[in-house]
Amino acid sequence: MSGRDAIPPSPSDADYAREAEAAPEDIFTREDPVALFGDWLAAARKREPNDPNAMALGTADADGLPDVRMVLLKDVDARGFTFYTNTESAKGLQLDANLKAALCFHWKSLRRQVRVRGAVERVSEAEADAYFASRARDSRIGAWASKQSRPLESRFALEKAVATHAAKFHVGDIPRPEFWTGYRVVPVRIEFWRDRAFRLHDRMVFERDREDTPWHVTRLYP
Repeated sequence: MSGRDAIPPSPSDADYAREAEAAPEDIFTREDPVALFGDWLAAARKREPNDPNAMALGTADADGLPDVRMVLLKDVDARGFTFYTNTESAKGLQLDANLKAALCFHWKSLRRQVRVRGAVERVSEAEADAYFASRARDSRIGAWASKQSRPLESRFALEKAVATHAAKFHVGDIPRPEFWTGYRVVPVRIEFWRDRAFRLHDRMVFERDREDTPWHVTRLYP
């Protein structure tokens, strides 16, 4: 298969017509970007076949070299966008070195994306404990067993670590490891983007100087 054949075709006029019927002409109707994001996420939950809460997380190490990976959004409110991870993972170490991050949500079925930039803070111990307790038991055991991002000599070594911790926690509660917690991206910029015909996309940006200052709204050229 050639490179040309491997690239999917661009949306047709019929595709845009169907999308126009499914969404109102003006979809930037909220003054609060978090509320608007909530509307878009709710729409994505109805349309996206897999993980509508998946987001690309961009971080940078102490030298400023950027890195990106997909993670799952676990909570969003007026304080920010929250995900959870091993603090000794690559992203955990990068966030400790540079407490700033960017997020990108892409919902292909809706032809929309949302980009977020801001400072990062750890969630409270109580928040981390509550979310960890809500996870499936096997996922909690996996959090203990995985030395995330570090070299693994074999799949068997991972399975052995899982078995060891499963035996350790065979009865009773499984406490949250000290090296596992949540991070909250506190946004200072949120951009909403919708695909439109002829590349004349809709873009709306909400920006503020700090988390305690008002949002300013600007439309952007495509």
